Amino acid sequence: MAKKAFEGLTESMYYILMAFSQREMCGTDVAQFINHRTKGRVKIGPGTLYTILARFEEEKIFEETAVEGRKRIYRITEKGYGMYQDELMRLKTCIFDSEGDIL
Repeated sequence: MAKKAFEGLTESMYYILMAFSQREMCGTDVAQFINHRTKGRVKIGPGTLYTILARFEEEKIFEETAVEGRKRIYRITEKGYGMYQDELMRLKTCIFDSEGDIL
């Protein structure tokens, strides 16, 4: 069976969605958000970041809202926010499962 696009997000994808769930931002803002939120644990380079942003825009997970020179501002779409919520629930379920009784 073929895997659906974005089924099981990478850590980078998850944190990018998390950033955009907060507000509209550009790529540099996203990188700063991730660095601050994870206290530097998650490092996302520009190649990874902009590849994911382009793919997310293509899949209508984000949409561009403004262009200021080379700076592009994006916001998360309803589809993207749903993906973020689904992944958040999946991760919470994994943690809940790990805290259960061990047989």
